[in-house]
Amino acid sequence: MADNRDWSVASDAAPSNLEQELARANVDADPVAGNQRLFGGGRNALFATLCVGYTVFHLLVMNVYPLETWTYRLSHVGGGLVLGFLLFSSVPFAEGNAVRRGYVTLGNALLCLAGAGIVFGFAGVVAIWVNGLIMGEMLPPKWAMSSFGLPLCCGTALAILHGWFFPQVERTRFAIGDALLALAAVAATGYLIFFARQLQLRAGMPMALPGDMWSAITGVLLIIELTRRVAGLALVFIAGVFVAYAFAGPWLPGIFEHRGYDVKRFFSYIFTDNGVLGAPIAISSTYIILFVVFAAFLQTTRVGEYFVNLAFAAAGHRRGGPAKVAIFASGLMGMINGTSAGNVVATGSLTIPMMKKVGYKPQTSAAVEAAASTGGQIMPPIMGAGAFIMAEITGISYMEIVYAAIIPAVLYFISVYFMVDLAAKRSGMQGLPRDQLPKLGKLIRQVYLFMPILVLIYALFAGYSVIRCGTLAMITAAVVSWLTPHRMGPRQLFQALDSGARMVLQLVAVCATAGIIVGVIALTGIGSRFSTVLLTLADQSQILALFFAMVVSIILGMGMPTTAAYAVAASVIAPGVINLGVAPLTAHLFIFYFAVMSAITPPVALAAYAGSALAGSNPIRTSFESFKIGLAAFVVPYMFFYSPAMLLQGNAFEIFHISVTAIIGVYLLSCAVQGWFFGLAGNAVRAVLIVAGLTMIAGGWLTDAIGLGLALVLAVMQKGRGAPSPAAQGGD
Repeated sequence: MADNRDWSVASDAAPSNLEQELARANVDADPVAGNQRLFGGGRNALFATLCVGYTVFHLLVMNVYPLETWTYRLSHVGGGLVLGFLLFSSVPFAEGNAVRRGYVTLGNALLCLAGAGIVFGFAGVVAIWVNGLIMGEMLPPKWAMSSFGLPLCCGTALAILHGWFFPQVERTRFAIGDALLALAAVAATGYLIFFARQLQLRAGMPMALPGDMWSAITGVLLIIELTRRVAGLALVFIAGVFVAYAFAGPWLPGIFEHRGYDVKRFFSYIFTDNGVLGAPIAISSTYIILFVVFAAFLQTTRVGEYFVNLAFAAAGHRRGGPAKVAIFASGLMGMINGTSAGNVVATGSLTIPMMKKVGYKPQTSAAVEAAASTGGQIMPPIMGAGAFIMAEITGISYMEIVYAAIIPAVLYFISVYFMVDLAAKRSGMQGLPRDQLPKLGKLIRQVYLFMPILVLIYALFAGYSVIRCGTLAMITAAVVSWLTPHRMGPRQLFQALDSGARMVLQLVAVCATAGIIVGVIALTGIGSRFSTVLLTLADQSQILALFFAMVVSIILGMGMPTTAAYAVAASVIAPGVINLGVAPLTAHLFIFYFAVMSAITPPVALAAYAGSALAGSNPIRTSFESFKIGLAAFVVPYMFFYSPAMLLQGNAFEIFHISVTAIIGVYLLSCAVQGWFFGLAGNAVRAVLIVAGLTMIAGGWLTDAIGLGLALVLAVMQKGRGAPSPAAQGGD
């Protein structure tokens, strides 16, 4: 890193969340590098204007002019599909294989058929719109109602296939196939919006019209395809299995059997608030887009970089300083960003090179950043939108969830800090020279740049609505930027609104796909039956049921972002755990915590893969390293299960007691993982440290005494062996 960096105001804005597509190019199922389009000339201005319009529409509806719920959510999904297909290009399954000339004719023929079907379908929808606007309640032309759907659906399927096998190589213009898919999205969601009120009455019923079914099928195809482009095949495969299950029920054994559903009922049902328009999209269309735009404001005004610079000034000179900076900066920004991998790219572009500079291995640098960024998803008050989704699903008040999550989140970051500090101590690392760091005094004079976060937190705890709080924080970020050289004017405002829309597109797709899965669970009742099996396997054991919940949450989270993983896991697992007597808040926080941890859990650790791309390390080794760094934190959910005081449910002394013993417990576990406890720790010492740390989980006086006693004995033994090796005498 060059020494002449202007630390008072960072030189480069942090990369947007869309760049995570490049960072995760090592994942086989993910889009390849270059997937983000670089439009040229007027096309870029046109697309940016569409993005700004998408963002402004949401802000106006949330703050000024509310729309009917279905119409708003459908507009959110439809607009996201249009922008998503224009921005994210398709990729061939056999990457790197050029299309033979002999297949050009076949590709053109496929594209013509797709275009004919989509254009005809779009014309039918336009006829329905015009007739409705002019003729009122009179039925539109029969051909429009009965004939538009099948061509639209078939054309969409052909356009998707064309994108798979005949992708556009040139990135400076819109692909014809992708433009057709955007047109199909307008047609399908336009029809559904026009008949939104009637759909609420007839969805999933025999009275559903063929047009309802074909529009819904088209919408599902588009959602699945966009999800494939932005999140890879894992989530697509999971969604496909659930959709197939809805039709294969009569032929399945045991608990999986159900009577099955016809196509019209299933797809008209799935595009309701029981499915695509359910809780994930409800959150995506409000809280997620609001706070993603807030993050875009922080990036555009460079206010967000102040947090990173302040952390470097305060801790960069200490032992392993850049890693400790990553913990603070990534945790702060991660609670605002909606994805762990996106936060890795946003802050890791600065912290990872710094960590490598002071002696961390590339894979360790990436792993530290991944673990810290992942923790931001459980940090109140925003929790990467997790608190909002949990409140929507459970009916528990938002503020109750935020209060309960404070101590577990702090424990997570403390455990990561211990891991980083012990690793630095064992390796004898030094911090960065002070002359290469920002000046703390100068940054303290700019402390007013913290105002957006302070306003957000104050407004939340003062009882304002979440939307009002996010809007006030956004306005504050713009205002405080006027006190810096990067004052937000019309151009910067346009850029922030544009960037916010681009950053949210991935989350729109995955939330809609999660809604499909949740809809299948609700329609078939597999969730309640799975819960019954869980109860049987657990044999009335709460701890065994929680273990199963942990496994399922991690497995689901490996293939999808946190919001989607939690929404699905909560539908499948939470009812059974709660039926065993676990408090609803504890059960849902437990599931959410491990859904978050899946981002650093091998073999598919998306946050670790994003970090590995920045660090130039092996993605698999990085994922195991990130898992190791976050390992001590994996016991935290069991701690708050055994000790509700950790969720602030108890008196002040109980809360203080469990907090102190939990910190000691994660420290002992961190020492065991890193092999350092007042000097190098052998295997026997590490084994005893694990036992001592685990005894602190229950929070009882006896178990605490056992753990502390073992730790004291080990400390005396280690001290008796003499001072640590000289290599481990790094400055603090």
